[in-house]
Amino acid sequence: MLLPEKQFEIIKRGTVEIILEEDLKKKLEKSYKEGKPLKIKVGFDPTAPDIHLGHTVLLEKMRQFQELGHEVIFLIGDFTGMIGDPSGKTETRKPLTREEVLKNAETYKEQVFKILSPEKTVIRFNSEWFGSMSALDMCKLSGMETVARMLEREDFKKRFTEGRPITILEFLYPLLQAYDSVYLEADIELGGTDQKFNLLMGRQLMKIYGMEEQVIITMPLLEGLDGVQKMSKSLGNYIGINESPDNMFGKVMSINDELMLKYYELLSHISIDELNELKAAIKEGRINPRDAKESLAFEIVSRYHGIEQADRARENFIKLFRKKEIPDHIQTLEIRDEGQGVWLPRILKEQGITTSTSEAVRLIKQGGIKINDEQVINPEINLKPGEYIVKIGKRRFIKIKIV
Repeated sequence: MLLPEKQFEIIKRGTVEIILEEDLKKKLEKSYKEGKPLKIKVGFDPTAPDIHLGHTVLLEKMRQFQELGHEVIFLIGDFTGMIGDPSGKTETRKPLTREEVLKNAETYKEQVFKILSPEKTVIRFNSEWFGSMSALDMCKLSGMETVARMLEREDFKKRFTEGRPITILEFLYPLLQAYDSVYLEADIELGGTDQKFNLLMGRQLMKIYGMEEQVIITMPLLEGLDGVQKMSKSLGNYIGINESPDNMFGKVMSINDELMLKYYELLSHISIDELNELKAAIKEGRINPRDAKESLAFEIVSRYHGIEQADRARENFIKLFRKKEIPDHIQTLEIRDEGQGVWLPRILKEQGITTSTSEAVRLIKQGGIKINDEQVINPEINLKPGEYIVKIGKRRFIKIKIV
């Protein structure tokens, strides 16, 4: 196990806030002296089964704790997931069914082990303790906090002021998350900056129960490809960890230079010393930001798809954007013509490239489609029998065979 001072330096990298730093140092020193790992708790409500790079900021910090020899508890909130975390929400979330929660939880587990070590990860479900709680137990828990305290929370305060409904169930959520820490006897809890209220509630509840308070560590919310809004599927500015190597590589290469350094700090496995040297080299002009970005894209694609696929994605990117060539490996679709040709928007919708034909029509009208290197502007186009190289947006190619 590394010395506590070195552990602290690694843990602090990329964090927004540690409450309290002195408490963390004491816990690390005690752990080092006694040879006993700390319990690191991170809760995930399985409400969205597809993980993107924004979600992996916490997972990468968890991986660091694993490498430092501590016990990481990946807590799946199968019970609280049926309530829905109200953090940052402007209205009451629709509760998930038990079946939806469990299905999403399985998908989560498959994806997180692309980052975390399965052997070093303790998976728990909070239905283990909440499922056996009596109504009286829940009432006692509810009595440990006041409505006034809950209304100090910004999202609740805003909804209350605007006359938007807040359910009693939503008030319970922070207390339930806090009780998870009590039950698991967590030493440290990790979360995004939007989780700070819930994390602090954990410290408070542990104090009420006469326990040593957990240290909380907040991580930043990662901006998406636009460099402004936080990464989100609904905003379309995300990089999914299950995306194709070519898409993933191209998307990383599209971020601006300033955001690239933030991605390096939060997602890359290079050391702190290497990161500081990279920043200095870019600032002094010794390294071209494009080359640094290419290295980052290669590292991220390698992590999720392997080195061979990352090599191929890099070659395809260079061909496409530097040499203006078509990549060697592109998806081929074979579609049967019933005699009148095949309507292009229908192809785009049926192949999952767009969610609807109306979206495909908009994409064509906005100049987002090229066929055989010619821009298509008429959405009424029908493809006759033959082969077509279709370019969608800036980086995606497909070959369509009409037979």
